[in-house]
Amino acid sequence: MKKYDLHTHFYPAEFFSVIEQADSDFSFSTAPSGMRFIAYQGTRFFGIRPAMSDMGLRLEAMDRAGVDVAVISMGPLIQFVKDPAAQAEACRRLNDAYAGLVAANPGRLLAYGTVPMGDQDEAVAELGRLLGDLRFQGVILPSNIKGDYYDNPAYTPFFEAADDLGLCLFIHPQVPPGSVNVADYMLGSTVGFMYDTTTSVLRLMYGGLLDRYPHIRWHIAHAGGALPWLLERIDNGWRDYAENQELLPELPSAYLKRLYYDTVSFTPNTMRLLRDVVGTDHMVMGTDFPHPLGDIDRGVSNIESLDIPEHEKANIFQHTALSILNNV
Repeated sequence: MKKYDLHTHFYPAEFFSVIEQADSDFSFSTAPSGMRFIAYQGTRFFGIRPAMSDMGLRLEAMDRAGVDVAVISMGPLIQFVKDPAAQAEACRRLNDAYAGLVAANPGRLLAYGTVPMGDQDEAVAELGRLLGDLRFQGVILPSNIKGDYYDNPAYTPFFEAADDLGLCLFIHPQVPPGSVNVADYMLGSTVGFMYDTTTSVLRLMYGGLLDRYPHIRWHIAHAGGALPWLLERIDNGWRDYAENQELLPELPSAYLKRLYYDTVSFTPNTMRLLRDVVGTDHMVMGTDFPHPLGDIDRGVSNIESLDIPEHEKANIFQHTALSILNNV
C-alpha cells in the first residue's frame, strides 16, 4: 500500500517573485520571530519556510514520514493577480515548472495545477492543457477570489469544462472577505481558513453547483472546516427556511457526504467524526507540509493510530485518492 498526500504544497523559486512583483492584494513582511510572511490585505496568510522551495528537503521529509507520493500544489494566490493577462501568463509558467518537477521525480510527485480564473477563456484553455498535455491530477482553487464565491455565474464556463472533464478539484481555503477581525494572532489561517472553507462549500451546494456539475470530484481541505461539526444545524436550516430548499431536493448532509475531505486536522477525535460522517471512502490523506500549521509526520501517524480496520486506513492512504485523481 502506498501513501498519497493530496494536501501538500511546493513553490518554485520564481513563485514568490511573481507574487511580490504582481499587482495584487498580497504583500510581504517579517514577523518578530524573523520569519518572512505573505499577508493578504494586511492579514498574515502564511510564513515562508525553506522546504517550500527546496525539493531535497521535501523528499527527505517524505522519506522520513513514509509518504510515497505527494500531489503538490501551489497555495492559491495567483488568481488574485489583478491583470488577467499577467495572471494567465503566471499560471502557464508555474504549471510548466511543476511539469518539470514531476518529470524529474517520477513515482514521487504528482500535481494539482493552477488556472487563471480572471479570464474564463484562458481558464478553460489552461484546464485542457493541464489534464491533456501535462497530465496533471487536478486543479487547486481558492475558497474565494477577491470575495467572490463560485455560485457567481461569471465562473460558469470553467465549471462546465471541469464537469465535462470529470475534474478533481481541490478547494483550498483563503482568508475570508472583510478579514479585519482576523488580522491579529494568526486568526486568518487558524480560524478564518476554516470559516471560508465552510462558507465556500455551502455556497457551492446552495447555488446548485453540486447537482449541476455531478462529474466534478470535489476535494475539500482541512476535513471540511466546520462542516462535519455543523451538519445537523445545516440540515435544520434547510428544513426551517424554504428558500434553502429552492435548489436542493435533498438534505444538505446528503450532498456534503458526496464530497471528499482531506485529513489536515491532526486530532483523532476529528478524524473519528469525519469517518463517522462521510466514511473512509471519502477521506484522503493530507499533511499541509511544509506550512507552519502543517505536519508531515503527524499527517501519517494520526491515521496509523486510528482504531479502525486496516482496509479503512488503506482507503485514506491510497484507495480514495486513486478513485478521484485525474490521470492515475
